[in-house]
Amino acid sequence: MNIKDGTFKAILVTIGRKTGKEHAVEIRVVFYQGKFYFSRRNPNSDWLKNALANPSVKVKYQEQTISGTALLVEDQQLCKKISQMKYSDKRSEESRIVLEVTPCEL
Repeated sequence: MNIKDGTFKAILVTIGRKTGKEHAVEIRVVFYQGKFYFSRRNPNSDWLKNALANPSVKVKYQEQTISGTALLVEDQQLCKKISQMKYSDKRSEESRIVLEVTPCEL
C-alpha cells in the first residue's frame, strides 16, 4: 500500500447490519498517518451504522482493495484535524463524527 497523506475519493465497503450483504459507497476520505478517516456531521448514514455494527470493512482505492478495522474516533483534537484536512472552507470548523479505519496487516 503506497498512499500519501491527503484527501481523495474512495469506496468504503461495509457489511449491512440488517441484510448481511456488502454495501459500497463512494465517499471523500482522509488518509493520515497510515489510517483512513471517514466523517459525517450526524450519525444518520448506513455506512457509519454498518461499520459500527460490523467493524470489518474494506476500502477500495486506485485498483487496491484494503481490508481494515473500523472504530469511532473519541479524540476531539484528531476529529478536528481530520475535518481541517478534508475541508478548506467553513465546514472544517464543524463538529463531525469520525470513523477511523486501520488497515489489516497482510
